[in-house]
Amino acid sequence: MQLHKTDLARAELKSGTRTLGQRERTLLLLADGSKSVLDFRPLFNGDGEEIALRLMREGFLQTQHGKSSQAVRPPVIAADKPQPAKSERQPLPQNNPAPPAPARVSADQFDGKRSLATTRMFLFDICERMFSKRHPELAGTFRDALRDARDRDAMLATSRRMIEEIEKISGHERADSISERIAMLLPAEQAA
Repeated sequence: MQLHKTDLARAELKSGTRTLGQRERTLLLLADGSKSVLDFRPLFNGDGEEIALRLMREGFLQTQHGKSSQAVRPPVIAADKPQPAKSERQPLPQNNPAPPAPARVSADQFDGKRSLATTRMFLFDICERMFSKRHPELAGTFRDALRDARDRDAMLATSRRMIEEIEKISGHERADSISERIAMLLPAEQAA
């Protein structure tokens, strides 16, 4: 069953509220309804599944089954529902309600192809912007790590280290927005 964020998780990811650590928040960002608990198993040196399960117990994540059982009601069959007499029937309203306003997203909308190359280029750009002038040694370390990151897990590990440093320098709001972008750029994990 696929994992979805709860209202508690969405509140946690909003700016200004922070009760979870970076690993838990990263996992919340990656829980987009397309991954199951088992998909998170290889993350965080094998601790991803345990973190996902803990987030489920604490009410930050729920399975699609849990979500659909709350959202879907059994259909009402016309024969089960009493029909009003013709004189009691009211005409259907003719005006259509306004469509709901689109949800505000802190990160840019991204509809391109997810790939390690795109993620790597984004991280190199962030490395240059955030570290090259103020922390050249750190920038060099991250550049080397990005060049050596050949798979999704290595790229994710490098990005986590960068996010931790960005949080120290620029605060958790900036770190969260970069985490959201990374989640949009990284390719989905391949099933073995």
